[in-house]
Amino acid sequence: IDELLISQPDTGEQALEICDTLVRSGAVDVLVVDSVAALVPKAELEGEMGDALPGLQARLMSQALR
Repeated sequence: IDELLISQPDTGEQALEICDTLVRSGAVDVLVVDSVAALVPKAELEGEMGDALPGLQARLMSQALR
């Protein structure tokens, strides 16, 4: 491996924005997301324990993959 870029963003939105930027720029040939389950939406991270936030991650992924 000559060059390997590693990013560990704080939120799922940040991660997907980085992915979008890299893909659109043509700066990378291959992009790997190691854990879709780790792409936690900002609202979930900032919310309180027990908050009902159904479908946030699903919506985040749906928007990103369009």
